[in-house]
Amino acid sequence: MHIIKILVDDKSFARMMQGLRVEGTVGFNLKTMMGDLNAFNRLPRTRYRDKLLKKTPWGWVKKSLTKTKHFSAIPSNLTLEDKLDILEMEHELNKQTLIDQELINRV
Repeated sequence: MHIIKILVDDKSFARMMQGLRVEGTVGFNLKTMMGDLNAFNRLPRTRYRDKLLKKTPWGWVKKSLTKTKHFSAIPSNLTLEDKLDILEMEHELNKQTLIDQELINRV
């Protein structure tokens, strides 16, 4: 059995002293005869929130990094004709919102 000295950075050493695990790789340098711990830098992912473009009477229109989203929630106690009218109105509002946003971005 051999004893190998391992170089550890301060952040990893602090985690070890707290009794936590440190994930990473250990390399061995033949010139210094010491190991070197390269800890994985695991950062939490930052979630980008959607930007609300317009709040409509029955839903909303939002812009994310990759997509434009529209949502409509219509009460189920309405007649089919009323539901279709609301859907058409929402669709027109969504189209107008996208046109307005494009005009704002071009100016």
